[in-house]
Amino acid sequence: MYKSLLRPVFFLFKPETIHHWVMAVLKIIGKIPGKRHALKWFFTVKDRRLEKELFGIRFPNPVGVAAGFDKNAEVYEELSALGFGFVEIGTVTPKAQPGNPKPRLFRLSKDKALINRMGFNNRGLEQAVIELKKRKSNVIIGGNIGKNTLTPNAIAYQDYVENFIGLFDVVDYFVVNVSCPNISDLKELQDQEALMEILNKLQSINNSKAKRKPILLKISPDLNDKQLDEVIEIVRLTKIDGVVATNTSIKRNLGNYTKEEIVAIGNGGLSGLPVRDRSTEVIRYLATKSNKAFPIIGVGGIFTAADAIEKLQAGADLIQVYTGFIYEGPFIAKRINRAMLKQMKTE
Repeated sequence: MYKSLLRPVFFLFKPETIHHWVMAVLKIIGKIPGKRHALKWFFTVKDRRLEKELFGIRFPNPVGVAAGFDKNAEVYEELSALGFGFVEIGTVTPKAQPGNPKPRLFRLSKDKALINRMGFNNRGLEQAVIELKKRKSNVIIGGNIGKNTLTPNAIAYQDYVENFIGLFDVVDYFVVNVSCPNISDLKELQDQEALMEILNKLQSINNSKAKRKPILLKISPDLNDKQLDEVIEIVRLTKIDGVVATNTSIKRNLGNYTKEEIVAIGNGGLSGLPVRDRSTEVIRYLATKSNKAFPIIGVGGIFTAADAIEKLQAGADLIQVYTGFIYEGPFIAKRINRAMLKQMKTE
């Protein structure tokens, strides 16, 4: 029904407009007594075999929503009711910011892809905390944190520290985002020295707490093998808890659009089916080269149960969807979880 009826209508409108509509509908559903529970009953696959214990957290199933969908922590309860095992909010920055000028989100339907240059648009740390304090269920929340666009890289660590302290009591794990291609100078923070400074400062605060929170690093699919080796070393030296692989790509692996059409869209991060294979390659490389020394959350081009299982077999412990959620609809988590249970029966 979604792909045959709803999606064709949705795709008549600009993607950012549809995103706001969907968010509004989810919020309305969440306010109707009993509706969220009805959704949960209909969409959630409950089975102990799907549960995953990772960095001290028990996930009800391995399928989560990637950062970028619920930027301001407004619909995490409703997303949980759609059968997702966890929701990553953000990217959150200390101060609210509008992001890049519109248009900044582009749908490439022929390749099942998106290009975005949103620019960390969000309502800021204070508003995210307000929303997260409303949490009524046991939905697992990840906090994806970044720096404000106007914060110079020399003091970028201050933004990450402020986010970390502010969100510490209202999220279950953290993801440090230094790999988004839509903040002009953010890629400089992927250099080992700059990254070590940020992660070490966060770990120092983390280790001073009575109970620390897991910290993961989100990395780009465009890193080469040498850079991936550096990631493994950074994880070892800073003793962070894992990696999210991968973010969006600056490459344009698009087979159904002309060079002129791609150039007309402009800069931004590519997500969806065109990054699926590279994301899997990165996961496999990290898992193999590190001898599975740390957990990996796999994200990038997951549309089907087969895509999800491929990521898990490559070395991911959990997976996240975003673009696949948009193209495949609200049943994506249910389909993937059912397929994983079916596979377990045949093994």
